[in-house]
Amino acid sequence: MAKTTQLRTYTVRDGMLDEWVERWRREIVPLRLKLGFTIDGAWVDRERGQFVWLISCDGPETFAERNAAYWSSPEREAMNLDPDDYLVRTEDRVVEQVY
Repeated sequence: MAKTTQLRTYTVRDGMLDEWVERWRREIVPLRLKLGFTIDGAWVDRERGQFVWLISCDGPETFAERNAAYWSSPEREAMNLDPDDYLVRTEDRVVEQVY
């Protein structure tokens, strides 16, 4: 399976951007890495209240299969983290690197 990269843009609830980033760094990133994902970068757009990141995977499973494994993992369940508590809107796009 070829490498798949998603560009994810999250609009975060007012006043919760820093808390979201901290939880993402502390809880989401380590589990994503453990499950074989690569985090290619992450940024905040404070003016728009957005969090933007690139996540990739490369291997025998599809991105969707590996993502399903993430969401169904006991570690994800134990986070007690509902994205809807933080995120107003999400947009995920598959992107292809050209440079």
